Amino acid sequence: MRTDHDDFAVEPVKGLPETPPKGEHILWQGRPDWWALTRESLNLRWVAGYFVVLALWRFGTLIDQVSLSSAFAASFPFIILGGIVCALLLVIGVVQARSTVYTITNRRVAMRIGAALTVTLNLPFSQIARADLETRRDGTGTIALDLLGDTRLSYLVCWPHVRPWHMRRTQPALRCIPNATDIAQLLSEAAQAHLSTPKVAPNPLQTQAPVAAE
Repeated sequence: MRTDHDDFAVEPVKGLPETPPKGEHILWQGRPDWWALTRESLNLRWVAGYFVVLALWRFGTLIDQVSLSSAFAASFPFIILGGIVCALLLVIGVVQARSTVYTITNRRVAMRIGAALTVTLNLPFSQIARADLETRRDGTGTIALDLLGDTRLSYLVCWPHVRPWHMRRTQPALRCIPNATDIAQLLSEAAQAHLSTPKVAPNPLQTQAPVAAE
């Protein structure tokens, strides 16, 4: 598995650090839905709800002590602060989504991720133990990849393109992608086809010692 990427190099193929070798071809490319990524990975709803609760709490503690307008004026800064924070989260979500390219080929899964620090993960099918699909009602979903053996990835480097809260054994994930069910089916078929293809390793030619004539 390779995780190298030169930020100053031009990608020969979108989303891949180098031209695919002979016999490998791209089956699908995509990126996260920015709204779904912001909502899920950055917990946008929880953050917005937190500031709403703060504003209501402030309003409730003052309403019996001051006038209605004064109580509202005292609680309104929490709404403004919450709006600023949510706007920043939306910007982060958009940047993360636009800088990401997920690629599925007939041999591997590649993930070009990261806005400030760009990293490309190359995950051959032979290193993937299992792929788990989690879908949402809007059709988006996340495909988490459980890796074989001693393969270890940094949760912080891969975030938010990981399965949430699986920090001990990081699972890279195609996060919040549209039509996730169809993509998961495509990935399953490609992996099964690749892993079931016989691998023929050529043996070195053996030279036979000459036999002396009798």
